[in-house]
Amino acid sequence: MQTPLDITGCLDNIFLALLVFGLALIIKREVAFRLLAVMALLTLLSFAARLAAIQPLIRSIDTVIASMPIILAVIFQNDLRRTLLAIGKRQSTAPAQDSDGTVDEILRALADMAGRRIGALVVIVRHQPIDHLLQVGTDLDAKVTSELLNSIFLPYSPIHDGAVIIHKGKITRAGCLLPLSHNPDIAKSFGTRHRAALGLSELSDALVLVVSEETGKISAVHDSTITYDIETAELKRLLKKSLDQRRSSPSAPAEGASP
Repeated sequence: MQTPLDITGCLDNIFLALLVFGLALIIKREVAFRLLAVMALLTLLSFAARLAAIQPLIRSIDTVIASMPIILAVIFQNDLRRTLLAIGKRQSTAPAQDSDGTVDEILRALADMAGRRIGALVVIVRHQPIDHLLQVGTDLDAKVTSELLNSIFLPYSPIHDGAVIIHKGKITRAGCLLPLSHNPDIAKSFGTRHRAALGLSELSDALVLVVSEETGKISAVHDSTITYDIETAELKRLLKKSLDQRRSSPSAPAEGASP
């Protein structure tokens, strides 16, 4: 026999709210707490409706709460796809070859292009594959050098208007088109390169570097976040972390590295 307050129904809603919060925390931490606040409000309304025995309101709130997992999947479909791709994927334990030298070459190239205001888009592939997200592009198998990167992005180069892909310390493709972000919150001042960088970061764990031809500023984009005019020290840290697959692998020991 049910109690007047229908304690079982309240407990079910609380359990479901906590479950939805846990899933949101895994998928996208920065919005999980906002979602928890919404779920807490709905649960309190459900409790008040049961206390007042307002059956239509009880049914409406219970329907909304029961639908939250589906709503969550729709809102965070890109982040959910990226999370699912990462689950169970085998990580490479072999260290990247000469990662420090590659980092220095990339930094030198970015600094040169920024100084001359040559637009550039460089993608560092990490653990998740991105081939299915790329459009067109020219296959390459070349060592990363500042001279080669500079020559690719020169305005008269046939493959300058696209992204360079660096995987396992080598340039594997150039002139690639990336998926554009449709995030309405992106600054109006950001152009196609920044939107493309953000679009790829929303679907993968890649690190994307952008040189703006308008301002000469360097931006780093990863985890759906743009760091505009990034400092050289921070950029070097991100590059080392992304290129050294053994150290950056979640399954590898920390070896004293700072998080």
